[in-house]
Amino acid sequence: MGKDKLRKFKENETFSCLVQPRTDEVLGRDYPLKGHWGEKMFGSSRPIVVELGCGKGEYTVDLALRNPGCSYIGVDIKGARLWKGARYAHEHSLPNVAFLRTRIEFIESLFGPEEVSEIWITFADPQIGREKKRLTSPLFLARYRNFLRKGGIVHLKTDSRYLHEYTRAIAVQNGLEILAASTDIYGRASGKVLSGSFFENGAAPVSADDLVASSAYQHLLSSPLASVCGKDAVDALFQVQTFYESQYLAQGIPITYLAFRIDHQGDYVSPEWEPDRWLPSGR
Repeated sequence: MGKDKLRKFKENETFSCLVQPRTDEVLGRDYPLKGHWGEKMFGSSRPIVVELGCGKGEYTVDLALRNPGCSYIGVDIKGARLWKGARYAHEHSLPNVAFLRTRIEFIESLFGPEEVSEIWITFADPQIGREKKRLTSPLFLARYRNFLRKGGIVHLKTDSRYLHEYTRAIAVQNGLEILAASTDIYGRASGKVLSGSFFENGAAPVSADDLVASSAYQHLLSSPLASVCGKDAVDALFQVQTFYESQYLAQGIPITYLAFRIDHQGDYVSPEWEPDRWLPSGR
């Protein structure tokens, strides 16, 4: 292990905004913060939003800065990645940001019933051929339902058309309410979006004129998502980017988006869809 990674791991231990439970603390048992994140971590009853697979944490931090009325928790297993966002939140004393280093498989041990209002899944591995590991599979949706509030929303932002179409199919198959869907959210504005995360490059948000130029923006603005979450939530889709998102855009790869509620009685079932149609080229 490199010295820089060791330094980051050691520094992570000093961040009060970063929670790092041991495996034995979450495997088959409830972690002490479960059901108590608002009072014990944030000292607030603000709605809690969780980002799964948050990487360096730029999306978590940026959303938190835009929406001080909510508390945001970024989840990832990679400590060296989380260090970036955790250090920023620590140095800037952000009151509504926390990070959680754990495997997403343990998520039910960490959040209590109706404790979370929204989930963001940003640029997750599509897990082609491994549905049970896919973060929008029936297995994971059942886990999320155990701690999402009634009417809670799952946001999926991804460069993988395969993952987007699978998730949309699973929503349709299970009668889940789809609030918004787009297979290319940037459209004509794709050449004028951010070049990277705000705390790495200091990039400016997309201008209002650039947003208007995107037909996808207009579509999402008139979707149920806007009426449920507000115009600011739609704007954030275009104005907030992860490090990897900016790289995909630079390569001309479209970014997809899907928002849906997971309210559902009984078991979730796998979708009937055409996976081979959406396999990436070269497979």
